[in-house]
Amino acid sequence: MRLIRVFLKSMREQLRSYWLLILSISIAPVFVLLYWMITGGGSTTYRVLIINRDQQNAESVSAEVIEKIQQLSYSDGQPILKVTLIEDQTTAETKLRNREATALMIFPENFSSTLLAAGKGQKVESVKLTLIGDLTNPYYPMVSIMAVSAVDEYVKDMIGQYSPVVLNEIPLGASAARTEFEMYVPALLILAVVMLIFQVAMTITREVENGTLRRLQMTKMTAFDLLGGISLTQVLIGAACVLFTFLTANMLGFSSQGSLWIAVLIGVVTSFSIIGIGLMIACLARTVSEAFIYSNFPLIFLMFFTGAVFPIPPMPIFTIAGRTIGMFDFLPPTHAIIALNKVLTLGAGLKDVAYELILLLILSALYLAIGVFLFNKYRLHKN
Repeated sequence: MRLIRVFLKSMREQLRSYWLLILSISIAPVFVLLYWMITGGGSTTYRVLIINRDQQNAESVSAEVIEKIQQLSYSDGQPILKVTLIEDQTTAETKLRNREATALMIFPENFSSTLLAAGKGQKVESVKLTLIGDLTNPYYPMVSIMAVSAVDEYVKDMIGQYSPVVLNEIPLGASAARTEFEMYVPALLILAVVMLIFQVAMTITREVENGTLRRLQMTKMTAFDLLGGISLTQVLIGAACVLFTFLTANMLGFSSQGSLWIAVLIGVVTSFSIIGIGLMIACLARTVSEAFIYSNFPLIFLMFFTGAVFPIPPMPIFTIAGRTIGMFDFLPPTHAIIALNKVLTLGAGLKDVAYELILLLILSALYLAIGVFLFNKYRLHKN
C-alpha cells in the first residue's frame, strides 16, 4: 500500500511538471524524426561542382566521365553525388567556403584529346585534373575519393592500367595545414557561448524564485532596465568566453588565419540569441533546478543541429538571391560556426562573412525580442 501511495504521489508531481514530462518523452522521437529528415529516410547526397573546360564535341570524354560521376549511387538507387556544372571558378570557391558544395572538380581543355590519344597507344604528357575543396570540411575526403575513383575507373576501362590523368588537389585557404585539433576550435568557440543558456536561464529564474523581481517591480524599474542590465552582463561574459577559449586554444597550438576581433564580434552577436532563449526558459521554470533541466533541451538542438558537435549535411529548403536556405538555418549558431570557420581557417575578413553576420544579427534580434516579449508578459506582468 505504501508503495502504491508513493507511486501515485510521484505520478501527481510528474503531471504537475507537465512541460518537463512532455519534453522528456518527446525529445528522442523528435531526434529520430529530424535525422530521418536529414537523411531523407535514406542517405545523404553531396553536392559537387564541376567546371568543364574540355572541348565539347562528339568525342568529348569529359562529358562521359561526368555522367559516370552522376551514376554513383547507394544500394537503394539514391545518388551519392549531385553534380552541378558551373563556369566561374571564383563563384564556385565562394560556394565551397559557404559549404553550399563539398568539392570543385575542373576538367582541363586537353582532357579528351589526351585520353583519346593515349587510348590509341600514342605517347602523351600527363593531364591535370584539378580538385579544390576545404580540407577541414569532414565530408570533403569521402566526396573527393568517390569522384576521383569514378574518373579513374572510367580511364582504366578506356585505356588500361596506365593513366595519364594526374590529380592536382588545391586546398582552400590554410585548410591543408590544419591539425585535427584546429578543425574543432571554431565550433568550440561558439559552444562556449551556447553554454551561456544555463547562466541566463538560472540567473533570471533565481531573481523570480527569491522574490527579487517582485521587490524591483515596486520601484520605477522598467522591463528594459531589468532585462537590459542582465543582458549586458551576459554579453560581456559571452565575449570573455570566446576570448579565453581562443587564448587557451592558441596556447595549445591553434593558429588563426583571421582577426580575433571578428571572432569576438561573432560570439557577442550570437550571445544575444542565447539570452533570448534563456528568457524563454525563465518563463517556464518555477525554480532554478527546473531552469537547469529545461536548458538542456534547447542546448541539445544547438549542439547537434548547428554543426557544433558534428557536421550536418545541407538540407536546402529554398533559394534567395543565389543563397540556399537550409532547414537548420533558423538556429543562429549555424551561421556563427560557418563565419568563424571562414575567419579562423580560411582567413576571411569582415566583408567575407557579411552574409552570415547579417543573418546572425536578424536571428539574434528575433530570438531576443521573443524572449523579452514572453518574459514581460508571463513574468513581469504576472508577478
